Amino acid sequence: MRLLVVEDENLLAQQIKEQLQQQQFSVDVATDGDDGWFKLSEYPYDLAIIDIGLPKMDGLSLIRKARQKALKTPIIVLTARGSWQEKVEGLDAGADDYLTKPFHTEELLARCNALIRRAAGQPEPTLSAGPIALNSRTQQVWVREDEISLTAYEYKVLEYFMLNPNKVISKTELTEHIYDQDFDLDSNVIEVFVLRLRKKLDPAGDIKPIETLRGRGYRFTMIVA
Repeated sequence: MRLLVVEDENLLAQQIKEQLQQQQFSVDVATDGDDGWFKLSEYPYDLAIIDIGLPKMDGLSLIRKARQKALKTPIIVLTARGSWQEKVEGLDAGADDYLTKPFHTEELLARCNALIRRAAGQPEPTLSAGPIALNSRTQQVWVREDEISLTAYEYKVLEYFMLNPNKVISKTELTEHIYDQDFDLDSNVIEVFVLRLRKKLDPAGDIKPIETLRGRGYRFTMIVA
């Protein structure tokens, strides 16, 4: 999943980025409201984490602008400790959740995962599709109750497929959601990841979970429960 962090404290922004990247998220950072709005409006993020006290455009104005433009990206707003007014204002502006600074990494990760699942209509951490099961909390994957080992990017591709079942997903869309913004969108590496996933998920070739649509991309064809 691809996330945007809008935070003007450089050290905190980098700490959040590194912590999220350790959990296999792709993360972009903006250090002011104007840059945050540019990135949020130009790139397809799965979630945004936005501080209220930003230069150039404050966090509340950024959130309101995003919602006025009908952007549905889930948003976590960062607020000051003990400021219930900021929490209320953030939610009223269109944020989906809030986190009070300072915060524990585990709580941030839990809230990110919960919002992403909720946005995809999958409130539980474990996704099941036929014989395939994926736990987004532990990042484990099983096929017919046998756990399989995936690389970080293989996991990212599978998770995105399972959060978007039966949707036609182009290589560009996949690339934009699993890599940071400066990745070469013309790369054919996505084809390699999909090929590896097919071999690991379906070595016998009897369940065929990923369909290739020539000229359009891929579709995860199994029903996710």
